[in-house]
Amino acid sequence: MSKVEPARLFSALGDATRLSMLSRLSDGCTLSIVQLGDGLAISRQGVAKHLDVLHGAGLVDRRKSGREVHYALRREAIEAARTWLDEVNSQWDGTLARLKAFVEDGDG
Repeated sequence: MSKVEPARLFSALGDATRLSMLSRLSDGCTLSIVQLGDGLAISRQGVAKHLDVLHGAGLVDRRKSGREVHYALRREAIEAARTWLDEVNSQWDGTLARLKAFVEDGDG
């Protein structure tokens, strides 16, 4: 994912099931659909659909190994999200500083 699509990325992160799957991958391991779905109250097809969303948002890589597909977290996607949030935070810091100065100066 060379350029973050924030809406797609954060939409993918906005689901508890997908967050659970990412959490399972956060230690750097690769897991199959069956392993990622273990303990979840959804079908294997449901797991696959959630993984398609994560893959489409650039959050996971998938690799076929025989008949199984294994998934791994793309840490650079998480870093891209963090960078985007830092930029938005910086913009708000500047806006709030200008508002504070405006209010304290009594202009207006």
